[in-house]
Amino acid sequence: MYAVISDRGRQYKAVAGARLTIDRSAAEVGTSIDLPVLLIADDAGVKVGAPFVAGAKAVIKVLSHIRGTKGIVGKYKRRKHQRRRHGFRAEQSVVEVVSISA
Repeated sequence: MYAVISDRGRQYKAVAGARLTIDRSAAEVGTSIDLPVLLIADDAGVKVGAPFVAGAKAVIKVLSHIRGTKGIVGKYKRRKHQRRRHGFRAEQSVVEVVSISA
């Protein structure tokens, strides 16, 4: 059984017991969050919500807050000796899917 869950405009495929890396959540480490479910697929079939499946929710637990891998952005203008380098690291949260209820 898996579900597609929504968190602040982004969608993730979730399976009970799996770990996901999502955009940083304001929740403290160790707390649980209920997220709405867009789609549930199991042996009985597939349920698609409009936009959410009625009565369904996914419970996730925040395990840690981390920073993502570094992305490098560069600008270059030819013949002008103009170069610029800028780095960026996204703030992320590692979460565990505790349960998915239909």
